[in-house]
Amino acid sequence: MTSLDWTEKYRPQTLSQVVGHNKPVDELIQWARAWEKGIPKDRAVVLYGKAGIGKTSAAHALAREMGWEVIELNASDQRTAEIIEKVVGSASQMSTLEGKKTKRLVIMDEADNIHGTADRGGEKAIVDLIKRTSQPIILIANEMYDMSPGLRTACKPIQFNSVLSRSMIPALKRIAEAEGITCSIGVLEKLAENANGDLRSAINDFQAMAQGKSKLEPEDLKAGERDTKENIFKVLAKIFKGKDISEAHKSTFNLDENPEDLIQWIDENLPLEYKEPGDLEEGYRHISRASQFLGRVNRRQNYKMWRYASVMMTSGIVVSRSGHYSGYSKFNTPSFWRKLGQTKSMRSIRDSAAKKIGTHCHVSMSFARSRLMPFFRLMLRNDNYSIQVAAILGLIPEEIAFLTESKSVTKKVQKIYDEAQKLAETETIHEIEVFGGFGVKRSEVKIENMEKEDKPEVKIKKDANSQSSLFDF
Repeated sequence: MTSLDWTEKYRPQTLSQVVGHNKPVDELIQWARAWEKGIPKDRAVVLYGKAGIGKTSAAHALAREMGWEVIELNASDQRTAEIIEKVVGSASQMSTLEGKKTKRLVIMDEADNIHGTADRGGEKAIVDLIKRTSQPIILIANEMYDMSPGLRTACKPIQFNSVLSRSMIPALKRIAEAEGITCSIGVLEKLAENANGDLRSAINDFQAMAQGKSKLEPEDLKAGERDTKENIFKVLAKIFKGKDISEAHKSTFNLDENPEDLIQWIDENLPLEYKEPGDLEEGYRHISRASQFLGRVNRRQNYKMWRYASVMMTSGIVVSRSGHYSGYSKFNTPSFWRKLGQTKSMRSIRDSAAKKIGTHCHVSMSFARSRLMPFFRLMLRNDNYSIQVAAILGLIPEEIAFLTESKSVTKKVQKIYDEAQKLAETETIHEIEVFGGFGVKRSEVKIENMEKEDKPEVKIKKDANSQSSLFDF
């Protein structure tokens, strides 16, 4: 055996080797063939689904089959507007070394993780790039709704679902044959089952178990078995359909969700499951009690109260049901999370502006957001102060648009930003000229604003009588 990571060593080289994704692979091939005929309607696709199921492998396998060159930008790289335009933008427009017939595939991983100062302007730059690209672009994301609405609508979505365990077994058998490992009956099947749809995890577990061995027995599997997690949908079924309050509560012990997330699932699906008004009233009463305990956890940082919240939102929901509701019902993802995903970009801009206000006023970001932001909104709407405020805080166009409650970066917002940049540069130049010369004290430099003028003007005064030289002793 070799010490090389098996997930890389046995990464699919062709799309036919990508297991468990026949439908999304077919969609990907159709999209790629449309590029061979010219520039298609959908210039970019987003491959989304949980981690470790083969999205990135499928993108690289597609490039090999189509004979395309690959340019990749990962989440570890900074993805500001400037870098995207420099690295990816130019690559999406230039012809390749082999001529115009060879395409250049642009792959951007973790497209749902573009946020914050490090990626400033990145989302907008990608959307602009997609609109004018002459080369195919593939975005890869774990959560579709964590992407900005503009970025989602600019791409054709292709969903990769979890890999079924029966689809993993042939891939694991090929690896076992290539590595010369003999597996007893049921070992590979159990490995695939424990992976919960994550083929990469199954291969990693297989490699960890097989180190220094030529044969694997069921005992080896138990020693290296990963903790299996309850599926959220199974837990919800036990809560809404089950009769055993103890089983409903215990099902959350191995659930990969904390109580603050679980209560969102229950709150979203309770009115869909319970039809009787009395059952709904009793169910919401228990949810409200659970919410009170969660609030105390946040205020007191006493996580022992999680157990009380968990009992109220599981066993409490079971005993709230007066009868049995038959029939299949589909559990919905909390709409609150979808709203958070849709407003993620706006909230990031809001927090960035609040942080700058708080830093300037020496208060916390939360205080600036709740108490000071209304005053700064008024100042930015006033033509006499907007440029100065934007310059002092160092606001970017998106932050100015948010504070002025403009839906987008308008010409007026851009004008405020440009004038603020000029004002900041002028002040910096004057400061360097004054402070850089001999015989001038920093405390003697005064900046006055001409309040009577329509446009703010900066004047620098210096008291001639108070000048002193560095050579005076």
